[in-house]
Amino acid sequence: MTEERKTVSVTHRYRQPPETVFDAWLDPAIAGRFLFATPTGHMVRAEIDAKVGGAFRFTDRRDGEDIDHVGRYEALERPGRLVFTFAVPKYSAEESRVEIRIRPDGGGSEVTLVHTGVLADYAERTVGGWTMILDTLGEVLG
Repeated sequence: MTEERKTVSVTHRYRQPPETVFDAWLDPAIAGRFLFATPTGHMVRAEIDAKVGGAFRFTDRRDGEDIDHVGRYEALERPGRLVFTFAVPKYSAEESRVEIRIRPDGGGSEVTLVHTGVLADYAERTVGGWTMILDTLGEVLG
């Protein structure tokens, strides 16, 4: 029996130009502060091999337990588009796909994140998670 999959989308605006927003996703020192970081966790690993075919691994320690978030880059088109696979091996070996589109918006930028292959039961939770991540990116960028 195949579980139903959904596509979810979240949009956020930033005061920073697309180049700054794009670069934040690929800089481990910056990305480790917002990407898969949780308010109650502690980011213990932020590794990025920023090239098509390159991998990333973020490990957030939550209540003494390490949770890995992993993926592989499929497209890096500065400053407008990133695409990567995504998985949380602790919960499932299955990968989904995330596309981030960044476009100029006045003096800043607008980011639209589209996550495909989300289990239907987790769609609402996934939207909440990405909303938190995009909000935190705004805080990190100032």
